[in-house]
Amino acid sequence: MANGTVVAIVGEQTDDALATLDGLAGVEILALQGTDPALATRRIAAAGTPWIVHDADPLQHVAAAWVELFEERSTLGALEVEVETALAQFEDGSALMPDYYIVLDPQDAPGTWRHWWCGALGHRAPQRVLASPAPVTQRDAAIRRLLTTLPSSRPWPDPASWLPHLAFEIPDRVGLRD
Repeated sequence: MANGTVVAIVGEQTDDALATLDGLAGVEILALQGTDPALATRRIAAAGTPWIVHDADPLQHVAAAWVELFEERSTLGALEVEVETALAQFEDGSALMPDYYIVLDPQDAPGTWRHWWCGALGHRAPQRVLASPAPVTQRDAAIRRLLTTLPSSRPWPDPASWLPHLAFEIPDRVGLRD
């Protein structure tokens, strides 16, 4: 478990977003995208700063399977396998749910991906999935400002309580009750 607040930056231009935080006191920046989840988790847990900002999403494969299911490019079985894998990683400590997600330019994401970030995932802890414009320059301060104003809220619910039900979280309908 990490000692500081863990923030995952996701979307296009994560490298640029991480670069805007370079040199910020109290922030450890970890470029972990594509790293083995267990190694990424160990590196996050070893950080000793108040803020740990990285680009590794422990739900990356679950998200892709959910998007592909609703775009009719995959099967329910593929989503179930990815959910089981993620739950096993959370259970054995080889994956770590970030405290916050910062989603770069979610309004520009393809429809089903936007519904993942702002719906299926964001619905579980709305104050923990935050939108930010992607940086325009290395001196862009949007993400720095966002880090200083992260809202306090209830923590993420246990992933085991909601990941298995993702197949029922339909894009455009997430969070709505009949």
